[in-house]
Amino acid sequence: MRFDRPVFLFYFLPVVLGLYFGLAAVDAALARAGVRGFPRRFLQNLVLLLASLLFYAWGEKEIVLVMLASIAANFAFGLMVERRRGSGGARVAVGLAVVFNLGLLVWWKYANFLWDSLRSLLGSAGVPAAQLPELDPIHLPIGISFFTFQAMSYVVDVHRREGPVQRNPVHFALYISLFPQLIAGPIVRYRDVAAQLVERAATRAGFAHGIRRFVVGLGKKLLVADTVGRVADEIFALSTGDLTAPVAWLGIACYTLQIYFDFSGYSDMAIGLGRMFGLRFLENFDYPYVARSVTEFWRRWHISLSSWFRDYLYIPLGGNRRGAGRTYFNLVTVFFLCGLWHGASWSFVVWGLYHGAFLVVERVGLGRVVERLGPFRHAYALVVAMVGWVFFRAPTLGHATDYVQALFGAGAGDGLRYHPGLWLNAEVWLALLVGAVGSTPVLPALGRWRERLVEEGRTELDLVLEVGSVVGVLLLFVASTMQMAAGTYSPFIYFRF
Repeated sequence: MRFDRPVFLFYFLPVVLGLYFGLAAVDAALARAGVRGFPRRFLQNLVLLLASLLFYAWGEKEIVLVMLASIAANFAFGLMVERRRGSGGARVAVGLAVVFNLGLLVWWKYANFLWDSLRSLLGSAGVPAAQLPELDPIHLPIGISFFTFQAMSYVVDVHRREGPVQRNPVHFALYISLFPQLIAGPIVRYRDVAAQLVERAATRAGFAHGIRRFVVGLGKKLLVADTVGRVADEIFALSTGDLTAPVAWLGIACYTLQIYFDFSGYSDMAIGLGRMFGLRFLENFDYPYVARSVTEFWRRWHISLSSWFRDYLYIPLGGNRRGAGRTYFNLVTVFFLCGLWHGASWSFVVWGLYHGAFLVVERVGLGRVVERLGPFRHAYALVVAMVGWVFFRAPTLGHATDYVQALFGAGAGDGLRYHPGLWLNAEVWLALLVGAVGSTPVLPALGRWRERLVEEGRTELDLVLEVGSVVGVLLLFVASTMQMAAGTYSPFIYFRF
């Protein structure tokens, strides 16, 4: 089940909201009547848990058992850590949790990739392929990377005393399976929501904010990401022998906007849904395409993942505390695993190493050179990110290499059969324009301007802006639902991770 589908938007979500807030209404009515209330928060969490399991099983069916096994095992590991705290048994429990979770991830996500790589390696060494038969394709459970990382962070946080152990299985299961962020993040740390699982407040203002945030995310996904995504898919489907530099740059520009508006739009919807239920998730994006270096890009892109790797891998490896050489090794290791986390493919590995290499050379001295570029620092960071997206998007390493060559003028196309004009219609131009503007912090700047108006007492203008904002959100929702009804192309890129 996806957020941009009618079954979710017009059936699933209204029913869940009705049940959730219906419990609060019943509890309030009983309190007014002087009748002792019932465990409202527990029952509300139970409603959200059952809804989340249905949400996941809708598409994954029996694979939901994999997530339930993860929930049961990590709940037990957390209790083991707490009971054996202060002894070696606690560290053993953490180690078992890491082995279990990584084993789960390796089997379901990487078994085919590792087996095929082994067959290829042994085949190049002369071992007959018949001695290593092909492994049947293993279904990749949607969102397994996200809920596995959340489960590991829970056990580690309990061990570090950065979050209380959860003794209620319903509350813990809800933390792992919560449907707003279950299948594509953001990765929610246990320590950030532990208190909210037990006590949270769903206010009218928060609910209204949640609706706005959700609609903005829906519009980003359906109106921008899907529009430019069609162009990116068609250009990347071309033979690299037909590419020219203008066509190649159009393709990667469209994909650059697609992946940002697709993923940040999903994060906006997840954050908005959380606010409707009184839950606050941390931001996952901070306008990464205005970064002035690759280092800054990773402080702004997929923040929940980069901070997870920083806190649970980079710092435990030693961070930057053990000399320059060890720091560079740690950075490359983290980004190698970051690339592999995104997918079982050598293209993702190269993408991760590519970014890790830039972080290293920026520390070595390139960063000081880039600082002297002034406003061109943005262009440097953006071009590096766009070239990196080629490896992220291309189906094979060979295709990616040829595509990069085409970007820099070494393409074999003649520009007659395929040229940018084939794709640049009014709809695509509009999506590119909106995407370019929306990738910059224009809206936050407008928000700060509005706050200054209120401080200056110009409430009439603020009222006009508020009405305009409501009308704008309504129009955005109508346009999105129309696109939802009419469109057939609507992939969610990060579902596969």
